[in-house]
Amino acid sequence: MELCEERPDDWHEVEALMDLCFAPGRTALSSYRLREDVEPVADLCLLLRQRGTLRAAIRYWPVRVGGRPALLLGPVAVHPTAQGEGLGGLLMRESLARARALGWQRVMLVGDAPYYSRFGFARLDGVEMPPPTNPDRVLGLELVPGAWVDVTGQVTRAPGIATAPPADPEPGPACTEIDPAEGSAKETPHGQA
Repeated sequence: MELCEERPDDWHEVEALMDLCFAPGRTALSSYRLREDVEPVADLCLLLRQRGTLRAAIRYWPVRVGGRPALLLGPVAVHPTAQGEGLGGLLMRESLARARALGWQRVMLVGDAPYYSRFGFARLDGVEMPPPTNPDRVLGLELVPGAWVDVTGQVTRAPGIATAPPADPEPGPACTEIDPAEGSAKETPHGQA
C-alpha cells in the first residue's frame, strides 16, 4: 500500500470515491460552503493506494473561527471494500501529525463524536458552523495545548492561507510505501508499487 499526497490530477478520482462513500447531495452540506473557491491544504490531502487503486482519501481546508486560523478536516473516505481495515485511522493519524509539524494549532470537523473522540476530538462549544449544522457534531482537536481556549464564533472561509511554506525547496517523494498492520514505511516514486 502507498501513502501519497493528493495531486491535481487525482482530483476527479478522489471526488468519485467521495460520491461512492457518501449520500447524494453531500455537497449541499454547510461544510462544503466553506470550501467553495478555496484551495485545500495540499500538504495534508493524502491518499492510500493499493496496486495503483485508490482505497482511501482525506482532505483539509483552511477556515477561520472568530477570525483565528484553523483547519477543517474532511471529508475522509474509505472505499466500501476496504472499510474496517484501519485505513481511515491511518490517514487521520498521519495527516494530524503532518499538520502539527507544519505549525497548525487547531483542527475542527463536523462528525460523529464516538468515532472521532479516539483521535482526541471533542465537542466545540461556542463555535458556530453555518446552518443547518447540529452543534453536537462540531468537534475540535488542539494540536498545540490551549489552542481552542477562548476561540469561539462563526466559522468562515479562509482563502489564501491554504498552504504552509515548504520546509525544503527540493520536493520529496510523492508516495511512501507502508504496511498498515506494521506501520512501516519506505519511500517510492509516485505511482509505483
